[in-house]
Amino acid sequence: MNRPDPTSSSSAAGTPPTGKTLPDSEPKAVRGGVVFTDADFRALAAPLNRDPDHNPARLAARTKLATLGKRAAKQLGETGLALDTRTSIHNPHPFNGMKVARLWTYLMRPKKDKTRLKRELGADLAKDLDAAYRNAYLCIALEADVVEVSVRLHADAWIDATNLVRRIEREGLAGFLAVLQPLDGYFLRLHDWKGEWPCARVETNALEEFFRYWKPGEHRLAVERRWPAPEGARDAVTSDGVEEHLLAEVARLADLYRYLAWSPEADFLFGGSDD
Repeated sequence: MNRPDPTSSSSAAGTPPTGKTLPDSEPKAVRGGVVFTDADFRALAAPLNRDPDHNPARLAARTKLATLGKRAAKQLGETGLALDTRTSIHNPHPFNGMKVARLWTYLMRPKKDKTRLKRELGADLAKDLDAAYRNAYLCIALEADVVEVSVRLHADAWIDATNLVRRIEREGLAGFLAVLQPLDGYFLRLHDWKGEWPCARVETNALEEFFRYWKPGEHRLAVERRWPAPEGARDAVTSDGVEEHLLAEVARLADLYRYLAWSPEADFLFGGSDD
């Protein structure tokens, strides 16, 4: 279902579903370096990903992701990109279909930018911003056999998606190309479709094809890089250097995040950005 246009006079007529805040507290960052272990991945594989007895192992992995998220946010903050962090829940819950097949840390717009948006949108529509995934976000994620770094627009991130559409309508695709093409190793993906576009080789015609099909409010948009981590072959992702590597990958995505996410400096909804 399409979300209402946040700048339309009729947008207040329908309030998007807001979801529910889960009763969950964020883990504190750990001291020292972050090193993943086989146990971090094993607890995300079936059938253990449904077993509450493995919640402590998933909490340990979640704590490592929280630490990476906070360190990435600090690193990006030093470049002028302020972000808040949050992590996904580690216990089986109706929200995740009673299984934890994936854990991740989000880096998304800070509270001050949400406050500005809430003033513009009004209380009802602004409730969508309370859920982290309804904001554009950077992501470090673990699955049973994968480590991922990505930028994501969820199907429900309709505010950022609408801002992106407006930006492209005004500026064309050159700006999007400029932040995608340096990302060798990353792929642009549309929702759960099988096709993908290698960022380093993407051209204008490929993006035109992408935007013919992508619909804000219905489809996810992701730019992601995934490293295989199958059981028995995880040395590359369980080494001492993985923290430095993942933080460097998040930093590579900073310009893309700035391009995709609404901010006071990239406001194509209300203020009419000239950047």
